[in-house]
Amino acid sequence: MRITLLGAGHIGQTIARLLGSCGDYQVTVVDRSEAALARLAGDPAKTLLADTASPEALLRVLRGQDAVVNALPYHLATLAATAAREAGCHYFDLTEDVAATRAIKQLADGAATAFMPQCGLAPGFIGIVAHHLAKGFDTLHEVKMRVGALPAFPTNSLKYNLTWSVDGLINEYCHPCEAIRDGRNIEVLPLEGLEHFSLDGTEYEAFNTSGGLGTLCETLAGRVRTLDYKSVRYPGHRDLMKMLLEELQLNQDTETLKEIMRRSIPTTMQDVVLVFVTVSGLKDGALVQEVFARKIFADRDEAHPLSAIQITTAAGICAAVDLFREGRLPQRGFIRQEQVELPAFLANRFGRAYQQSRQVESIG
Repeated sequence: MRITLLGAGHIGQTIARLLGSCGDYQVTVVDRSEAALARLAGDPAKTLLADTASPEALLRVLRGQDAVVNALPYHLATLAATAAREAGCHYFDLTEDVAATRAIKQLADGAATAFMPQCGLAPGFIGIVAHHLAKGFDTLHEVKMRVGALPAFPTNSLKYNLTWSVDGLINEYCHPCEAIRDGRNIEVLPLEGLEHFSLDGTEYEAFNTSGGLGTLCETLAGRVRTLDYKSVRYPGHRDLMKMLLEELQLNQDTETLKEIMRRSIPTTMQDVVLVFVTVSGLKDGALVQEVFARKIFADRDEAHPLSAIQITTAAGICAAVDLFREGRLPQRGFIRQEQVELPAFLANRFGRAYQQSRQVESIG
């Protein structure tokens, strides 16, 4: 299967190595940064320098390909999907942006090829888990989805290090969040809905962020009383972000905030990803709650160390592409994450990264 991979950042490099080394894909990585492409020297994937923000350049690199895997920043998702439709190739991406996903859904309408956005961790794997648990209930009451990509050793006041895209992070913190309350689809404010919980003796907080639900609000509409998604951080992070975004009004100047964070907050490869889903409702007349809780840790391999967010995000989109190639997903039109069966995902050679993670036993 011939694949063009757009973006050679941390996640793109991991995707390229996973798909390029398995033997079933001919991968060409496209980026406008020579330095980023140079990091893939010696890997099985080919590299190509091109302007990934140019519609004409995108169309040129996509023609004749079977599929495009988009690992570019979220604001380029609609552009890349439009080029994929015109070039006649299947489309997969990692976007958390709600507006981009809606635009891609429109592009998929009547298309001869498949469009599957939101294939990462959240949205992505978290929706597959939540839908799988929800299917086991006769009557759904509440679905809570919580995900955190956290530094293993927080040292600053924000108790946070940069583990992935600053653009994506600020996008999640600044846009309205979808939810279901009392059976009605609503929008709630980002950074609100603060709650606290503990796992394995560590205290966490969680609050509303945008995009993590994917398409579940549509899929579970009319079936669930309460559905929401929140990002997990260490206690105190939310209050400081509210001060920066609201009191200092950096939500009106997000480019300045991004520059401050890139300059002042170190990146880290020593991180942990927390996945926590609870579903409650009726089974055979009894009120039941089921929980899925995992921690995925960084891989400290000396040759190719991988952060937990690299592992989980790349595993999500590579498993989606692999299941599609095997014919286990629809071959045209818009594909939702919840159309992926959780057992099939976890059995997949790429999705197994989640299966090999540590299951959390104690929840307080």
